[in-house]
Amino acid sequence: MVTTVGTETAFSDLVTNLISLEHDAIAAYDSTIERLSDPELATRVAEFRQDHIQHLNTLQKIAISVNAEIPEGGDMKQWLTTGKIALADLMGDTAILKAMRSNEDDTVAAYDRARNHDDAIQESREFFEHALMDEKRHRAWMEKAAQA
Repeated sequence: MVTTVGTETAFSDLVTNLISLEHDAIAAYDSTIERLSDPELATRVAEFRQDHIQHLNTLQKIAISVNAEIPEGGDMKQWLTTGKIALADLMGDTAILKAMRSNEDDTVAAYDRARNHDDAIQESREFFEHALMDEKRHRAWMEKAAQA
């Protein structure tokens, strides 16, 4: 799935859409943790989920500071991110991790674009850069774990 998050003109819209994206990601992580049969994999994925919760908390603070809408949950993409995990469950842990890796492509793209948004202040750029590094780390681990 390809996201358009990060292409918004208004910074407040960017922040709102990143919040929705994080809600979607957390839902996908919940689904993944529930479905993985290997407890070690589930523990590592749960650690990554915590990063997304931190991202969400920071984005909510940024949203308040720029008077952006703060969604309470994900959007329609949540059906796609969690549905992909449910289908992958039929084929086991490797398929689940590959599905999550593809979900991470969206968060990587979104934060990569966000860090270069014209209206981002230095503090938000630093957060976006940090979140981008987290997302790249998650994606790399999932790719490696799926190949193991």
